[in-house]
Order: sequence, then structure tokens, then C-alpha cells
Amino acid sequence: MQTTFPTVTVLDLPFVKTTAAALLPVLQQRITDHQNTFVVTANPEIVMYAHEHAEYRDLLLGADFITPDGVGILDGAKILKQPLPERITGFDTLQALLAWGSDQHRSAYFLGAKPEVIAQLKPILARDYPGLVIAGIHDGYFQDEAPIVADIQAKQPDMVFAALGFPKQEQFIHRYRHVTKGLWMGVGGSFDVLAGAVVRAPKFWQDHHLEWFYRTVTDPKRLKRIAVIPHYLHLVRQQAKHQR
Repeated sequence: MQTTFPTVTVLDLPFVKTTAAALLPVLQQRITDHQNTFVVTANPEIVMYAHEHAEYRDLLLGADFITPDGVGILDGAKILKQPLPERITGFDTLQALLAWGSDQHRSAYFLGAKPEVIAQLKPILARDYPGLVIAGIHDGYFQDEAPIVADIQAKQPDMVFAALGFPKQEQFIHRYRHVTKGLWMGVGGSFDVLAGAVVRAPKFWQDHHLEWFYRTVTDPKRLKRIAVIPHYLHLVRQQAKHQR
């Protein structure tokens, strides 16, 4: 793990204790310095999956930064009496890096999402981030990783964003991050939001830490995903007891 920021360990995963505004220049500097960087944006679902799958947990521990992407992580840190300052979401981090990349004429590789989402995303990236060099863009429906990895290695992008969903995106990054000196980050469903295929919660819901509720109401399929929260909070309370 990195040593730039103090961390708060929630169920074995060390989350950076910092703000998005403080993290961003560190990531930008590492990209500028061609320092290989693996960023994990973890919510309670990822934490629970890591808790139940040791191999995945060990892989996440090899990341340089694990950020609290989800109000449940902030709740967990509070229970542990080690509060984190704020959520640092994958989507916000992605947008900030793309804006910076556009200003600095950096290159990015996009991997993941459905073919129709990728088709929608291409013109949006060109419009919103005109200075960004699109090193490559590929949907997540591939059978053979080898040609994609060879393409990433040949293009040497400054940033690789994998929207393959967990655990697949982190497993992919862990296996192949060595092929570039850039930043690698798993971004879940962020391409869908960037492309306008999924609408993000309005700012009011985000500011009141109710984005999860908005997304559940608008997409009831997410109910199953939210079901992990009570079990997660129970395990964090157990951790808090042991730490007393």
C-alpha cells in the first residue's frame, strides 16, 4: 500500500483518510512521473466480497489507493471511531482525471460496458474532453483478453479505466497493470453514466448521502445489492468491539 495518506482499516481493507481534492493532485503527479498506480474505489459490496474471498482481498491489498466509494464505508469508519472526511467516488475521480487529461493532452484507454454504451460514449468523450487522447476504447464483452492487453501495451496510455464490474475489473488490473507505467482504475458502471445511459442521482440526493436510495428506487434490481449492508455493518461492529 501507498504511504501518502493515513488509512482507516474497515474489515481488513485500508481506506485512504483524505479528500478528493487532496487525492487528485497526488494521482496526477504519479501519472506525470510515469509511476504505475492501481486505484480501487470500494463500496460495502466490494468489502464484503473481499471479506468472503481471500484471494480477492489480497489482490486489493496490492493496490496503491483504496478510496471510500459509498456512504456505507463512511458509516463503517464512524462505527470504528475513525471517521473518514468524505466519499471519494469512482465516478467523480474518473471525471476529474478526464478533465485534467483533456487540459494536459494525456491519453486514456477505456475498457468495459456494453457495445451500445461504448457507441454512445465515443462522441461524448470527444465533445466533453477535446484535449484527451483516446488511446483505445473497447466494450467489456470479449472472450480473449490477449489482443486487448497487447493493444494497451502498444499504446502505453497514461490512464486505463476498466468498467468491468467487480471482481472482474480488479482481477484484470492486477493481472496486467505491469504492461504500462500508467494509472489503472476500476470504475464499475461509470461509462453508463458518462454516456447518459444511466442517470446519476440529482445533487440533493448526493449531498444528503441518499444516492444509493435514489438508485434503488429508480432501479429495483439494486435491492439485492443493498441487502449486503446490514451484514456488513454487523461485521464492522464486531471489528469495533475487538478493537476496544
